[in-house]
Amino acid sequence: MRISRDKLNKLAHTVADSLAEIDEVGFFEDRNTIRQEARKELENLLNEEARIDAAARQKIASQRKIILEGSQEWEILYRKYYNDEVKKLGI
Repeated sequence: MRISRDKLNKLAHTVADSLAEIDEVGFFEDRNTIRQEARKELENLLNEEARIDAAARQKIASQRKIILEGSQEWEILYRKYYNDEVKKLGI
């Protein structure tokens, strides 16, 4: 899934603001640094998700028979291969 830079920045702001509201959370860095790190981690997660998605789609495409995207068989295989890729990461 591709998210615009503005939406990603808004989400990072929300994360930093939400953390600042929690009494048990203290920042060693200023809030802008926290926001930038949150944005970097969100980008990393989205990039990893895109890689997992591509790997699952490639496995389906490499099947002997043609499996149409959107079919029940495709959905089942996609979930299986997607979960297999996630397990490889230890998540």
